[in-house]
Amino acid sequence: MQTALIYIHGFNSSPASFKARVLQAALAERVPGATFLAPALPPSPYAATRLLEALVFAHPQAILVGSSLGGFYAGWLAERHAMRAVLVNPAVRPYELLHGHVGMQTNLYTGEHYEFTAAHVEELRALEQDRVTPAHYLLMVETGDEVLDYRQAVARYAGAQQYVIEGGDHGFGDFADHLEVVFAFAGLAGR
Repeated sequence: MQTALIYIHGFNSSPASFKARVLQAALAERVPGATFLAPALPPSPYAATRLLEALVFAHPQAILVGSSLGGFYAGWLAERHAMRAVLVNPAVRPYELLHGHVGMQTNLYTGEHYEFTAAHVEELRALEQDRVTPAHYLLMVETGDEVLDYRQAVARYAGAQQYVIEGGDHGFGDFADHLEVVFAFAGLAGR
């Protein structure tokens, strides 16, 4: 069976993000022929989850890696489809954080302008999972995250494998230094 990894970017990010590029290059080097998928997500959480579910249906054994809002989406997918997911500085209740961002937005990577609406915030709220299955997750957080309180993720994913790094930032700038943890969780260690 071919190895597949689905990277899910965060709010106002893209498949061209630093973490996506680092992960794609490392996967290609470690597992030649592996499938790396990093879709450009639409602003609508409903549309984003439909796109992600289509990828999951095409690659049901894939490992998910989600960053920030992408971590929230990865958790939603992991619970719905009993998948394994690496959550990197994940948003826990993004509808609370992003309600203050309703209005015009600009994607940091593509420069695309779009409107993030109150309806999008409610779509996020509708994706909230009542419970999590700890065995599905590797949580990777940095305590210096200036956007999200890492302690919320630590509490939400209690019982999951957790990798808490002192310092750092929301972008997880030293992500490349921690890929062994990701690959070990994905069952790709030593390949």
